[in-house]
Amino acid sequence: MTNPASVLPTSGPVRRWLAHQASPAWSVLALLLVLPVAGMSLFRAVPTEWPLVVVQLLSFTPWMVLPSALAMVLALVGRRLWVFITTAALLALQLFWLFPLDTGRPEAVPAGTATVSVKVMSLNTEYGEADASAIVKLVRENGVQLLTLQEHTQGLEERLRSEGLESVLPNLLSEPNDDASGGAVYSVFRLQPEGLLPDTPFRMDVTRVFITDPDNVSKATLNLTNVHALPPVDERMQQWRSDLVQVARQASRPGHHLLMGDYNSTYDHTEFRALLDPALGGGQDGKKLVDVGTASGGRISPTWPMEGPPLPGIVIDHMVTSPRISSSGYAVHQVSGSDHAAIVATLVIPAS
Repeated sequence: MTNPASVLPTSGPVRRWLAHQASPAWSVLALLLVLPVAGMSLFRAVPTEWPLVVVQLLSFTPWMVLPSALAMVLALVGRRLWVFITTAALLALQLFWLFPLDTGRPEAVPAGTATVSVKVMSLNTEYGEADASAIVKLVRENGVQLLTLQEHTQGLEERLRSEGLESVLPNLLSEPNDDASGGAVYSVFRLQPEGLLPDTPFRMDVTRVFITDPDNVSKATLNLTNVHALPPVDERMQQWRSDLVQVARQASRPGHHLLMGDYNSTYDHTEFRALLDPALGGGQDGKKLVDVGTASGGRISPTWPMEGPPLPGIVIDHMVTSPRISSSGYAVHQVSGSDHAAIVATLVIPAS
């Protein structure tokens, strides 16, 4: 068998590195670390309807970069070239998925096109238990003009009113409920209800938002969907997939879309990426929809869980926009009382 070092043209340092191989235990440890990473990588790479346990494990794909990096360090200490190459390749793959190049990007609008900016925020309030004062404080401090709430309850609505939210965001469309299916939209702009996405256990209201700039010169109409997909657990897996399909169908309709809320899915799920992909029914005019958080490098800013046992955080709350909508200032903010974080961003929409 050919010595790996003999095929390297400038192999002085490499020969010396290989010539002083350390204990094989280091290489064994490196391989043991990357074995589950390799399995997860296979699940992530193959776009199919995986069973429940795989779907749930895929949520934690971004965290695989840590054992991959440690395995590469152990392989470097172990001084076996094939082990080092294997671990380095798997680390590169994890970094590609952590900062994907295949995500949708905002489409550049022609120079001189009039636009309207709007500051938006979304929060799953965990059965209405989120701290109302913290929500109002976030809205005020960030200049939020459009707010969507999931798991909205009548009790939360009353607390928000007492904290003065409606003095900041006076326009409200609300359907409170105590069983996690409630939702609300607060806005400084005029709102018009457009109905519900069909066949979804949780309410997913569609609202037309009539946005104007401060000088009331440029205007835009935004089709807002308050997203709350069922979680992929137990026998609800197929309903979870169906919910995401319904969101994709809404996004494929004409107009400027913002589909914002709790998707109960991450960018690493095939079902979520399919929602963004025009080839699978999620895009407009052959272009992918934009997941604002992913496009902004927000995959390392978890939105759940924000309370309870310490678990690796994942991003299941998203802002998804039509390709012609650009964004900036994406941020994640923890809100006491909720197991979800709030997501905030500024969107720029071509005027109509």
